[in-house]
Amino acid sequence: MYTLAFDTTANGCSIALLKDTTVIAKYYEEMEFGQAEALLPQIKRLLEQNQLEFTQIGLMGVCVGPGSFTGVRSSVAAARAFAMAAPQIAVTGVTAFEAYVHSLDMQELSSFNAVIIETKRDDFYFQLFNGKLEKLTEPAALDYNEIIDLLKGKTVTLIGNGVERFLDKPSGLVLHAIRMDKNASVSDIAACAIQKFNAKKLNYPKP
Repeated sequence: MYTLAFDTTANGCSIALLKDTTVIAKYYEEMEFGQAEALLPQIKRLLEQNQLEFTQIGLMGVCVGPGSFTGVRSSVAAARAFAMAAPQIAVTGVTAFEAYVHSLDMQELSSFNAVIIETKRDDFYFQLFNGKLEKLTEPAALDYNEIIDLLKGKTVTLIGNGVERFLDKPSGLVLHAIRMDKNASVSDIAACAIQKFNAKKLNYPKP
């Protein structure tokens, strides 16, 4: 099965094309604006380079945020348009939280894994997962002290593009691992989409 995944929610446009679980083509360009305009031509280019028709895609995974308002809307709108144009393609939304935590390897995983994403405000986007990547909290926008209260007394792994700012001041937390990835990987978005497909738990894309 071919899987197409894409993300315009952060400061760039990311696309991955997979055959089964192997990435066969990728595109990434960092940009503050214009992600929506870049997305469709680059998808077309990747398909043409791999001699594929759009109808050969079996699964589509799209990042639904959190991220910029325009970027999230662009991704979701594109995925919904594709779903209407080709209803035989399975389509699912994947949160940046899911993609970030999925990227942790066995050495980095803890019993408590906190994804902290930048809001460019005083607060942070936050979600907590256990060692099986099951969510322990719902996604939320929390301030520094609210996050500390949820994590104190636990050995935690922190990941996300908000971790650097979060750790600007001493946290007093017991840290197992720290990852300050700039963006969630589109390859991990694709992997999460495949997991949802195999588990028959597709989520129709919505912000």
